Amino acid sequence: MPDLLVVGGGPVGLATALEAARLGLAVEVRERRRGVVDKACGEGLMPGAVQALSRLGVPLEGVPIAGIRYLDGCHEAQADFRTGPGLGVRRTTLHAALRDAARDAGVVLVERPVREVLPTPSGVLVDGDEVGWVVAADGLHSPVRRMLGLDGAPARRRRYGLRTHVRTAPWSRHVEVHWSPRAEAYTTPVAEDLVGVAVLTTARAPLPVLLEDFPGLRGRMAGRETTRVLGAGPLRQRSRARASGRVLLVGDAAGYVDALTGEGLAVGLAQARAAAQAVAAADVPGYEAACRRIGRRHDLLTAGLLAVTGVPVLRQRLVGAASRLPRVFEVAVDQLARPA
Repeated sequence: MPDLLVVGGGPVGLATALEAARLGLAVEVRERRRGVVDKACGEGLMPGAVQALSRLGVPLEGVPIAGIRYLDGCHEAQADFRTGPGLGVRRTTLHAALRDAARDAGVVLVERPVREVLPTPSGVLVDGDEVGWVVAADGLHSPVRRMLGLDGAPARRRRYGLRTHVRTAPWSRHVEVHWSPRAEAYTTPVAEDLVGVAVLTTARAPLPVLLEDFPGLRGRMAGRETTRVLGAGPLRQRSRARASGRVLLVGDAAGYVDALTGEGLAVGLAQARAAAQAVAAADVPGYEAACRRIGRRHDLLTAGLLAVTGVPVLRQRLVGAASRLPRVFEVAVDQLARPA
């Protein structure tokens, strides 16, 4: 059996496997879904995520992203990244590149679900077989987190995400965030003829209904081919701890605040590195401490922005304030763009 079994073969799980293989560990990844997996996400990699993937030697094809632009129909605020460009990348392209890199590093990829995880004094029983360590990277609604009794209390304010693509040349080299009273719409260039469109909201409504809030964006999409709509949520997930015995939680499985700031993958990649180092050193407390450090800035900024935008009068004034205080907006974007 491997030194480390990673449950979940998405980007963070595969990055964990790559990090561990680099440290000389024998690694197996188990993923219940077959082939390259798509997922509802914004598909914009912040500069910190681009740098982490570059360090791992993962080649990526996409569209460079210069920064972030906020719009609300009346005001506009823009800030460019100071630490290098981000990258708009199709989720399927990212997943395929990470799978290939993991396979080239000697990671064993198994398309099979994990049904039972039981920590033991000396290791972990996974479907009856003992392994040394387990890293669970199995998503927002992590089955492993639930098996271990680590689910936290559900959030009172539930937000959901929907994503599609529109077949058109990108009209901007920035991630645009369009604001309405009930939703945010994100547009991300992911290819020279494709733009991702993602909507985050508390409203339970179909994507065409939500896009009625954004007439300018809807006009750009009119008459053009779109891909199928994928959804995710509720986005806010809490975890009572990020470890139980020799089982560590990474990425969305370790707890998630919101996709509002677009920093989730950068945080997940930093957790992947910390988890691999913790396994190699047999240092679970060190992993918990590293996660607190990695997530502190992201959690504070995301939770703060969520609190502000949850108040209708403040939400209405957000973009106007950002346009009047460009240096403040630039500092906020710079903080989000830095490596986790």
